[in-house]
Amino acid sequence: MNARAIAMHTLMQVVRRGSFPDVLLDIYFKEHPKLDSRDRALVTELVYGVLRWQGRLDWIINQHIKIKPDKVDLSVRLNLRLAVYQLLFLDRIPAAAAVHQAVELAKSSQPEHVVRFVNGVLRTISRKRMELKEAVPEGSTDYRLAILYSYPEWLVQRWLSKLGEEETESFCRASNQIPPTTVRINTLRTTVTTVASSFREFGFSVEPGNFVNEALHLRAIRSDLSSLDHYQRGEFQVQDEASQLVAHLLQPQPGERILDACAGLGAKSTHLAQLMENQGEIIALDNQGWKLTRLMENAQRLGVSCIEPMEMDVVEIVPPGEEFSFDRILLDAPCTGLGVLRRNPDIKWKVKPKDFRRLHLVQQQMLERLAPLLKPGGVLLYATCTVSNEENEETVQGFLSEHSDYQLESARSFLPPGGAGLVNRTGAVQTWPHKHEVDGFFAARLRRTG
Repeated sequence: MNARAIAMHTLMQVVRRGSFPDVLLDIYFKEHPKLDSRDRALVTELVYGVLRWQGRLDWIINQHIKIKPDKVDLSVRLNLRLAVYQLLFLDRIPAAAAVHQAVELAKSSQPEHVVRFVNGVLRTISRKRMELKEAVPEGSTDYRLAILYSYPEWLVQRWLSKLGEEETESFCRASNQIPPTTVRINTLRTTVTTVASSFREFGFSVEPGNFVNEALHLRAIRSDLSSLDHYQRGEFQVQDEASQLVAHLLQPQPGERILDACAGLGAKSTHLAQLMENQGEIIALDNQGWKLTRLMENAQRLGVSCIEPMEMDVVEIVPPGEEFSFDRILLDAPCTGLGVLRRNPDIKWKVKPKDFRRLHLVQQQMLERLAPLLKPGGVLLYATCTVSNEENEETVQGFLSEHSDYQLESARSFLPPGGAGLVNRTGAVQTWPHKHEVDGFFAARLRRTG
């Protein structure tokens, strides 16, 4: 399959099955290691570009068809989105080539009248592409911003009510930007200076982190980072700087016993181990065994030996006992993920209005189950990668109202130098893409006093 066909296949699975595009592409690229690096880059660009700009692409397509939008078959709609994205956003692909590829793809699976439909729509859009690039929709503020920046209108309405027009537009714009690749240098194996010098020798643009000493921002990357010897030797981990702040906020100490209650693939687990100098014990809990397998493979690569995986859901944890008693607990809770739209644009099309309340209840249930597992004087760090009050401040305040033996500590004194501006009025950390040029994360330190 060529790059366009691979992108089409990937997008179909994202839309129909709710699959994660990064997982799909990772699997495909591993199964086809001989795929040209330029084709890999183009596939990635097409998949993420179409997901990022889906709303605006559909707005343009719908203006140029004579049938009801919901009558367009999904495969035809995806084919049109891919072509229009190429016409409006990718200058290096000739317009005629973009149209031709779409028509040929249609010929492989569609009847002749559909092929003619695709050809006619795209030729019209191609002729008008320069004016369409700059087109601004008319209508209400929420409709205009939703089309201009490609978001569901209900989500823009929600942000407008909480942030106002100017900040909502800034947030929408920033969440559409392609972020730099950020890595965490593994100080168990090397130094920041050493790896930064090596990256520059590879031709990467390297900038130090703004808030975390072990963070580096990379640009002008022309190769797969996981193919580098430095990666294989465990000298760095790809991880956004906001995510790196989480482990620093927990302040793990060598020799402590720590629970990472929703460990996932383990970026934070291994960072905790790094800050603990690989001394102590980290129980990495997750309800999906495949994630724990990947976590332990990554821990081995990074030279981390103090992590013990445990396949279990947080809400299934038994009452406190010797097995479940911890000096510190990290709950990186399931959430809507609206703080990481730069990296996961598919989220904005998957999230639903009812998800905020549903996830708030799940988060409260998890905190309730974890509360008795923390030793007196210990710290429970509650974190999300979203920007909604229900999942952040309201979840924390709800927990504190039911647990008098816990108190919220200001994060200000626990942040690395330069991080004071990340603390909100409640004392928790809230980062924003448009304010801090990192992902949108929330984190609150809860100390058990009783």
